Amino acid sequence: MLRMKLWSWQKENLPSIRHSVRTAFAATVSVVVARLAQMPEAYWAAIATLVVMQSTLGATLTLSIERIVATAVGASVGALESNYFGANLAAFMLAIFFIGLLSFGFRLERTAYRYASVTLTIIVLIPRANPAWIVALHRFIEVSVGIIAALLVVAIWPERSPIAAKNAGSISRSGGALS
Repeated sequence: MLRMKLWSWQKENLPSIRHSVRTAFAATVSVVVARLAQMPEAYWAAIATLVVMQSTLGATLTLSIERIVATAVGASVGALESNYFGANLAAFMLAIFFIGLLSFGFRLERTAYRYASVTLTIIVLIPRANPAWIVALHRFIEVSVGIIAALLVVAIWPERSPIAAKNAGSISRSGGALS
């Protein structure tokens, strides 16, 4: 009998209540800040927060740098492509290819290439009244606000890993000596 396992529950990968609270708080803060900055699509700040929010500052920082560089690349290429070619699909296809070349040149991973391409797509294919460079700038600011909110929350409110907490408990019970 073939039994298919649809998922595996690894304790260290399950979200904690604390992580859920931190993530919800960070996403909400990012929307509030983006609204205060009068960003037209403040929800992108929350989305950026949710994309980069991790348990540790190091992991969040790594994703944040990748995301902000990708957004800058996608927004820049998107603004140029939209300004000169509009929503021309041949130009759109070439712009995504060009982002791939830039990603290769900057040694960005495929995830960053996808983020950059999504940013370009949002700028080029969604009709708006504002010029493309304003849309691109807004997109970059909205994403940056979300990333900064995630970094601040993770830095100010660190999450202890269950393994570290368990080790700390065993160290204190043994009088500080490592076994």
